Amino acid sequence: MTLSNSGPRLSDDTILSLDDGDLHVCQDGPRDAPVLLLVHGSASSTRSWDQLVPLLTGSHRVVRIDLLGHGRSAKPDDRGYSTPEQARRVGEALDRLGVGRAVVAGHSSGGVVATALAEQRPELVGALVLVNTGPSLDAFLAPASGSFAPSQWPPTDEQIRGFASTGFSRAGYRIPDELLDEVRCMTVHTLTATMQGTREYLAERPLPDRLAPLGKPLLVIFGEDDRRWRSSSAADYRVVPGAEVVLLPGLGHTPILEDPQRTATALLPFATTHTP
Repeated sequence: MTLSNSGPRLSDDTILSLDDGDLHVCQDGPRDAPVLLLVHGSASSTRSWDQLVPLLTGSHRVVRIDLLGHGRSAKPDDRGYSTPEQARRVGEALDRLGVGRAVVAGHSSGGVVATALAEQRPELVGALVLVNTGPSLDAFLAPASGSFAPSQWPPTDEQIRGFASTGFSRAGYRIPDELLDEVRCMTVHTLTATMQGTREYLAERPLPDRLAPLGKPLLVIFGEDDRRWRSSSAADYRVVPGAEVVLLPGLGHTPILEDPQRTATALLPFATTHTP
């Protein structure tokens, strides 16, 4: 399939006021096109998808949401950041936008939120794409180096780069400065609470076991050189009937940044086939 940047595209940013906090939403592409929702991972934001979006808007209305505690969304310290709560808010945001059905793609822990959304709102999720989303805690290789103490917040660039170093496979890969900013604009509570929410959700039940009974088309994309999650664990998703698994050699935990073109080449045909 040829990737296209042609065709009418519209872009806008919106702040949606929900009962438990404002959410920042980006929309790109024709408003009458099928919806492709992109969900970012922990300590990230809608900006992590920036390089990929232009490759998708020729055929889709691309919706991105900053999860609560991230990006330009609210960062309250008195709210829950569990995975089910994050998924509920995403569903509410789609309702506000008038989206009745979407293909949902999540990177890393964003894939965990996407799974929870499919569990809660099966009528809303037409198909799922998980990008370097570990299926269970057994697949976890090592925590990102570096740690953040409340007394040291906000962290230094060196601390953030250490924290994020396992997110990329290539030695010497320079993490974009804008992504350092996304970590710095969080609070230590929103960061740690979100990551704890992901761990608790995976500990309760592995993702393949959650997805198998849902009957949703599933594509799993995994950078083979992932240093956070064992890439061979992508095969665990094959218990989901009809699941497709694509391994990307030479890429690590974040193929959406390391090689957007190859990521889009894997994602777009699936999303097009399973558009609502």
